[in-house]
Amino acid sequence: MTDHQNAPNSLSDEPAPPPGRPKAEQPPRGAASPQQRGQRGGPRTPPGRPKAEQPPQGAASPQQRGQRGGSHFIGLMSGTSVDGVDGVLARLQDGQPPQVLASVSLPMPAALRTELLALNQAGQDELARAALAANELARLYAQAVTGLLGQSGLPAGDIAAIGAHGQTVRHRPDSGYTLQLNAPALLAELTGIDVVADFRSRDVAAGGQGAPLVPPFHAAIFGAPQGRAVLNLGGIANVTLLTPSQPPRGFDTGPANVFLDAWCQRHLGQAFDMDGRWAATGQVLAPLLEQLIASEPWFALPPPKSTGRDLFNMRWLDDRLAAYDGPAPAPQDVQATLQRLTARTVANAIDAAAAGTREVYVCGGGARNAGLMRELAYCLQRPVHATDALGVPAQQVEALAFAWLAQAFLARRPAGVPAVTGARGPRVLGALYPA
Repeated sequence: MTDHQNAPNSLSDEPAPPPGRPKAEQPPRGAASPQQRGQRGGPRTPPGRPKAEQPPQGAASPQQRGQRGGSHFIGLMSGTSVDGVDGVLARLQDGQPPQVLASVSLPMPAALRTELLALNQAGQDELARAALAANELARLYAQAVTGLLGQSGLPAGDIAAIGAHGQTVRHRPDSGYTLQLNAPALLAELTGIDVVADFRSRDVAAGGQGAPLVPPFHAAIFGAPQGRAVLNLGGIANVTLLTPSQPPRGFDTGPANVFLDAWCQRHLGQAFDMDGRWAATGQVLAPLLEQLIASEPWFALPPPKSTGRDLFNMRWLDDRLAAYDGPAPAPQDVQATLQRLTARTVANAIDAAAAGTREVYVCGGGARNAGLMRELAYCLQRPVHATDALGVPAQQVEALAFAWLAQAFLARRPAGVPAVTGARGPRVLGALYPA
């Protein structure tokens, strides 16, 4: 799913539900239509705002924001690897390929990363801690926006909206919720730009998985006349299956970098295994690999499905290593086996769902791991390339997707795909936080 705040849906100006939804979920009598909501006028900036909180110079006025309907969008993504923030500023126009005008990648500050990872588990005073971490993340997002505006030379007033994903700390669609830490109101205040956030919860409210959200974007920019898969390797792996003349399909396949990074951090004190070099010093332990796959029922579930650190965390791995009945494995052999686990579960998923897939294009941080890319080619027995070969750098794809999702929200265009997430129908995804 990769590689995930639940803002009130009243902020999202979502369209009326389609027919067929249970009566209890129908909007109240007299609710405005989407067209009426688009015409009636948004909230006004209250007088008396403290001077220090004024939006930056060049920010559009509320009236300008309501009129501009521009084609420049910013997308911000921090994924389940929790290693940084990727951002793009792009020109998005219907019928044309996206044009990336600026991009940034900011490392996640160590203290914030530690806190975000800790917040994936229950802990003391976690509500207050989560709110403070969300504010810090929004400030990091604002730094990314400043960098993007500086690179592009565009003023804040030229940006139609920011699509800000937030940081997933819980993903439990089976229990009816997904939680991305974010402070979109603060981000709107800091940047003077409208922010669209909370993309996943609308799909979950409609009975869907809330993930993955990127398949329709992948279809829009990576579609081909032959079977193609687009694989995102963040902390969690998710795949989009593109078949000519058919709607896109997609689902999570399991762990990507989540175990590789954590095991490397534990044993080497390094945040990740550069190019899979440490894994290359070990050997794949076939019995351990088979045990890891066979012991987890999630791998055998049919789509739609999604997952996250709620399931695939170090407790999961430690429990299985403790149950392993072979000789105590060397750390480097475990790393090699975990790398193969990622590749093998991806290959199993693609073979089961779309055996006719001809080629696989990879995005996300895992695309920069040469060892993992070799493992994928070995397990898939198909050509494997980074999405750079299709004109979009692997590190930009997810951020660009959230710029695209922000554009879809402003157009009130449903971006949820029921065939992907299992939702009851297409839904407009996101909630708006006006600057």
